[in-house]
Amino acid sequence: MGSFPSPSRPTTPPPSPESNASSYRVLVAFCPKEGGSNTNYFNCIQCYNPSNNTWSHVSLIPDLLENHVLKGFAMVSLGESIYIVGGRLWNKRKPQTSSDSGESVNVCVQVSPLVLRYNVRLDQWSKCATLGVPRYDFACCVCDKKIYVAGGKSYLDSARGISSAERSSAEVFDTRTGGWDLAVGMWQLDVPPNQIVAVDGKLFSSGDCLKPWKGHIDVYDGKQNMWDEADGSRFQTLNLPFSTISGSSNGNWAPIERLYLTMAPIGTQLYFLAGYRVPGESPRTVSMVYAFDTSATIGAWKSLEPTEEEGEKELCSHCCVVQFS
Repeated sequence: MGSFPSPSRPTTPPPSPESNASSYRVLVAFCPKEGGSNTNYFNCIQCYNPSNNTWSHVSLIPDLLENHVLKGFAMVSLGESIYIVGGRLWNKRKPQTSSDSGESVNVCVQVSPLVLRYNVRLDQWSKCATLGVPRYDFACCVCDKKIYVAGGKSYLDSARGISSAERSSAEVFDTRTGGWDLAVGMWQLDVPPNQIVAVDGKLFSSGDCLKPWKGHIDVYDGKQNMWDEADGSRFQTLNLPFSTISGSSNGNWAPIERLYLTMAPIGTQLYFLAGYRVPGESPRTVSMVYAFDTSATIGAWKSLEPTEEEGEKELCSHCCVVQFS
């Protein structure tokens, strides 16, 4: 089975959130992006510790066929458990001969209604009631011990333009009853969201399915049933196509491509975890973390030291945060 290299540790530790960061862990699902004929493909859940900026392996998603991976699913936490919801199942076919290009071929197999629960402390997986509507690339968050899913796509051949029925489709999973119900009229934006998270009873969104970062953060007003721009949230750094993270001593600017962007709420902070592909003879990935303080009136953004690792990995789902007592 393949493995991911451990990223190098930064020269300075990240800033601590107002709450005790040592009790929080950010869980992220990856799979190898490319590989040769000897590469095995799988969904790997990794753990980021914000208190010391280190990564560790947690688990593999079970019950998947060999060289099949889930993408576009949702991963949310309740207590010390995480939930894997929906997604699209892919078969990553290997090169057959040494003369092949060396890149795997991705074949989409099905849209999954699967819902799994993983107890992080006990290292135990279990199955839950399936989605009423199989979907992928949708928004998902937890509020009042209920899991909300909104938007996304339901068919393998879904076009870039999404029908109004799919766009406004929303479901709610009640962990106390173990069943799903429809949530009518909750989401009526022209473009479905990329990711939503909850902080102090408020919902925050970082972008939409066409553009994961729009240059600012949106916050949801439940009383007015509308979204508005969060004060002080404009931040253009995440949109920049160039960076000095080139590994060169002269500080030359080198073009890089953003591989992924995902958002994690810890205390009053929103952590944005971004991965970038660095050009060169061998593939490298630079990880950047930015923190936005939702309670700050000025200077809400902070940037953490980058980490770098060999190879490339693909984000399969947005991250989630688990708090241990």
